[in-house]
Amino acid sequence: MNPKKRHEIFARLRELNPRPTTELNYSTPFELLVAVVLSAQATDKGVNKATARLFPVANTPEAMLALGVEGLKDYVKTIGLYNAKAQNIIKTCQILVEKHGGEVPRSREALEALPGVGRKTANVILNTAFGEPTIAVDTHIFRVANRTGLAPGKTVLEVEKKLLKVVPEEFRQDAHHWLILHGRYTCTARKPNCPHCPIKDLCEYKHKTPEEMAAGGRGKASRTKNPGEAGD
Repeated sequence: MNPKKRHEIFARLRELNPRPTTELNYSTPFELLVAVVLSAQATDKGVNKATARLFPVANTPEAMLALGVEGLKDYVKTIGLYNAKAQNIIKTCQILVEKHGGEVPRSREALEALPGVGRKTANVILNTAFGEPTIAVDTHIFRVANRTGLAPGKTVLEVEKKLLKVVPEEFRQDAHHWLILHGRYTCTARKPNCPHCPIKDLCEYKHKTPEEMAAGGRGKASRTKNPGEAGD
């Protein structure tokens, strides 16, 4: 895919959704960190239901520590892998209090040192909470980057590095959210909604779905307003 096509892809996504953001509900970097950790192998909708109960009770590392692992489990038990996630969140809170003054660190190294936080989660925090032009490659972005020809790669890290190289600088800050929303609502895994895709003429996918197979209606990534309050 040539640079002109890439630029036009993001120009269209920006026109349709000028201010994309995560669908996880949060109001502080710490809340976002907790929500992203909980979102692994879970839906944003399910995480938001749990955190709607949790955050009014505990939305700081200190308050979360006061709940303890068992107390936290009561709020997140509807989420997959909640036992391990609750343990990781409590361990993370201990580190935040002991090493970072109760604040979420702004460096990749410090973030990735937290239990349950890998490169993808660190990228989400750096981008969404702190405004850094990073791109967290989840399954949606990996699929879209490869399927469209935007930034093909065999591994998540390869796709991330290629995206950071080929996405025009003016779009890099929001590219993460545009691509997630596009993959979540339009360029879906089993049946991409190609007939209603805003970039179908730029996409290099060879097996586009015909009109009769379309899910119907424009994908949510094509809306001018966010579907909700991204990660993933």
